[in-house]
Amino acid sequence: MEEIKIFAPASVANVSCGFDVLGFCLEPVGDKMIIRKTDSSGIRITKIEGQDLPLDVKNNVAGVAAEALLKEHPVEFGFEIEIYKNIKAGSGIGSSAASSAGAVFGINKLLNSPFTAHELIHFAMQGEVLASGSAHADNVAPLLLGGITLVRSTDPIDVIQLPVPIELSAVILHPKIELKTMHAREIIKKNVTLEKAIVQWGNLGAFVSSLYNEDYDLMSRSLKDVIVEPMRSLLIPEFESLKKASNDAGALGFGISGSGPSVFALTKGIDSAEKVFRSLEQIISSIGIDFDFYLSKINQQGIKILPN
Repeated sequence: MEEIKIFAPASVANVSCGFDVLGFCLEPVGDKMIIRKTDSSGIRITKIEGQDLPLDVKNNVAGVAAEALLKEHPVEFGFEIEIYKNIKAGSGIGSSAASSAGAVFGINKLLNSPFTAHELIHFAMQGEVLASGSAHADNVAPLLLGGITLVRSTDPIDVIQLPVPIELSAVILHPKIELKTMHAREIIKKNVTLEKAIVQWGNLGAFVSSLYNEDYDLMSRSLKDVIVEPMRSLLIPEFESLKKASNDAGALGFGISGSGPSVFALTKGIDSAEKVFRSLEQIISSIGIDFDFYLSKINQQGIKILPN
């Protein structure tokens, strides 16, 4: 295979109680990438459409991730990358992760898969370092493994693929304002009280249990963030109103997607997701902010190969 075309989906990270460790894949929105072998060595990014992002390999997350992979697996030829961005940078639904994970997924396939999906996480994380200054895997892991993932450790990489309850659905609302992940991380307190840490540990453990047991009531009780959301929510217009409307409409839980400004709700079933969205739409429309929204089942495949 000399060329590959892929779809790299958007994702939701943190998922309220799992800051930097939980993430899941979405279905309806994502980037397309074309990667092909070249006679000349190294990585070249030849085209980016949809976003104004640098073609320079050292300043593009896809290039940084791809170079990290080739450092571990040198070859005598090289690769060209075309990126067609549908995930807006700074949207909070894994724009940098899609480029980073998509690049290493595609190159690995063209190399006849010398690395496992778990091993690719390390290389994709190098792109996240460029984007946010932090080597986190909660967005790239579900893209490479599919579904919902838990990052137990990043050094060494230890990621667990969690079960996905059959009716679990998501609503994503993206107010069209931009929040840089790096800036959103800067406002987070470096130290938390033991009391809050205990609450967060309990919620995370309960959430994982709810997935294994398809216990939607337990899931609803555990989708709470007492550490990061209180600070980051101040950056998102009408966050508390949106959260109340979502919960009143029957959502299992509501929170910030990644570093924001996108917000998400988890629901039991698509019908419930549509009801939640209608409630959110009324609020966001009334304050005059343009927005995108997505209703999605949990994408259990992750990145997929498209026909050429």
